[in-house]
Amino acid sequence: MKLHADKPEIHTITAHGDGWVAINGERHERSLILNSSGVLLPWDCARFEDLSEAHFLALLSACQEAPELALFGCGTRWRFPKPALLQPFISQRIGVETMDTPAACRTFNILAGEGRRVVVGLLIGV
Repeated sequence: MKLHADKPEIHTITAHGDGWVAINGERHERSLILNSSGVLLPWDCARFEDLSEAHFLALLSACQEAPELALFGCGTRWRFPKPALLQPFISQRIGVETMDTPAACRTFNILAGEGRRVVVGLLIGV
């Protein structure tokens, strides 16, 4: 039984593993930004310790419309970024959820599948 409509125009995270994610079946081994409008961009952050406000601004820049929610996949270990880094979201009243990268992949698929405006930054291989 089919429970939901196919939405081939959106990117879906089809698999993930240690040091990689697959988007629509294509494997990616570097950190990336993905939004529910179909934008897929490299994210130039290889380590959690290197995160800056500019990295989070890049998440917003990937969206034509302000997202309802931003997800941050912090790698294999759950770590929270400094609140000052999230200022671009806080100032626009956009919620940011931090979770490990596998959880962020699953959450993105659910929200994007519901048609929500969501953006995710995934630290991969961290």
